[in-house]
Amino acid sequence: MKLRKLTIGDYEAITSLWTKAKLPFKPRGRDSREAIAAEMAANPDFFVGAFEHDNLVGVVVLGCDMRKGWINRLAVDPECRRRGVACALVAEAEKIFRRRGVKLFCALIEEGNVVSKQLFKHCGYSEDRSIAYFSKRDNEDI
Repeated sequence: MKLRKLTIGDYEAITSLWTKAKLPFKPRGRDSREAIAAEMAANPDFFVGAFEHDNLVGVVVLGCDMRKGWINRLAVDPECRRRGVACALVAEAEKIFRRRGVKLFCALIEEGNVVSKQLFKHCGYSEDRSIAYFSKRDNEDI
């Protein structure tokens, strides 16, 4: 497995993997080619892919407010799970954040997503049930 920075040339492979992994996908909003291209231009090292034989088998998108590093959109091809792909992407995300001086790493996981919760616990993360997540969206595609 090889990890590398993703570019807008990988857009179709990224969105195809998100679909295959059953991640929500907003092609008319936050996940449009234009939106992803803008994010990649602003933070080119925040999109990381895992490849096996030149095929994208895992992806993670990072976010950072310089206090916390956010691990987002982590997806692994269902046929390639349980091979360490997700753990490798999480470890790479942490390296990227550390290079920016960020030492607090976070992930928001939906309550029923037991597999993701187990993954992050395996990677040394602890669950904080004292936090309530609030959001406000200008539209459904955000």
